[in-house]
Amino acid sequence: MAMETSNIVSATDTSKPSIQDADTQTRAWLEQLVAFDTTSRNSNLALIETVRDSLRRQGVDAVLVHNAERNKANLFATLPAQDGGTQGGIVLSGHTDVVPVDGQNWSSDPFALQEREGRLYGRGACDMKGYIAASLALVPEFLAMPRKKPLHLAFSYDEEVGCAGAPSLLADLRERGVQPEGCVVGEPTGMQVVVAHKGINVFRCRVHGKAAHSSLTPQGCNAIEHAARLICHIRDLADAYRAKGPYDQFFDVPFSTLTTNQIQGGIAVNTIPDACEFSYEFRNLPGMSPQDIQADIQRYVSDQLLPRMRAEFPQARVEIETGPAAPGLEVSEQAAITELVRALTRDTATRKVAYATEAGLFQGIGIPTVVCGPGHIVQAHKPDEYVALDQLAACVGFLRRVGQSL
Repeated sequence: MAMETSNIVSATDTSKPSIQDADTQTRAWLEQLVAFDTTSRNSNLALIETVRDSLRRQGVDAVLVHNAERNKANLFATLPAQDGGTQGGIVLSGHTDVVPVDGQNWSSDPFALQEREGRLYGRGACDMKGYIAASLALVPEFLAMPRKKPLHLAFSYDEEVGCAGAPSLLADLRERGVQPEGCVVGEPTGMQVVVAHKGINVFRCRVHGKAAHSSLTPQGCNAIEHAARLICHIRDLADAYRAKGPYDQFFDVPFSTLTTNQIQGGIAVNTIPDACEFSYEFRNLPGMSPQDIQADIQRYVSDQLLPRMRAEFPQARVEIETGPAAPGLEVSEQAAITELVRALTRDTATRKVAYATEAGLFQGIGIPTVVCGPGHIVQAHKPDEYVALDQLAACVGFLRRVGQSL
């Protein structure tokens, strides 16, 4: 969908932006963004390049940071302060990818924005293209504001598959010496302030045994059965954290969790399998070391599982591959960004969530970060995903106040 044919305000529109314009343009942007099928397995370049070209027409340069295959990219753009300054300021951050719609029963085309009863339906409308749309709709206003500090836009790829895109964006910021003072990640929180979330760590495990005819069991080493022992150990760890903690009662799930969520193995019912592969994840409270949790799993493999396997087959082995990971977040209440967002939203409640975001990555390079955006997480990833119009309006008002505060 070419920008020239849209009704989004361009840099040549000299009319003074109004509140109504921003709400209208937010919807127009969201319609465009939803129309791009940026499911994580697909390229996001059409969306990113559309955003880049719109910013360029408004006099804003954007840096694209591509993946190795160059079929995806992050975007980072700075709206300078009134004096041209580009250091400091606040980042408005969102991810451009969405989860699949495969097998879901939608009432309308998930990639064509539909309004019904005060809600805008479409894949990503809530998670989290609504926030990106509001940020882009306000660019003309941001540029016209007499700001003493810059505003930055950071739009990433592949957040939904383990925050895989943002690290290269942040590495580029470090390399270029860009150091914002704070960041607002616009994941759907109902426009309430979230100050902490868990970390996520994903692993792929491959168990290698020895194949044999199932009538000759002693001649084989059953990879599925030994994988099951490890899976049960992972569940035992999860049960221990649930029963004994540590706990943080501000979280909706107040303890660390571990789960095995994918498994495959075996070729026939009468063949002892020589291989089994499964994936597991854990979501740790911010104060817990993910390395310590994984070390417990590795000790079980080396001290208990492998000796049992090699008693049956000396060449048996277990491989554990580290997958996507994102650190937990716990921002200080005394951080300037926390105080600012609480003041602008008038929200003083302590809120911590079990899902992960890119906020911990920003905080990890010294950018204090909070999470606050339109819509609710319970509306995300489902068929008929939506964001309410009043949530988008609240987001526009909030982001406008962020700009005015600078």
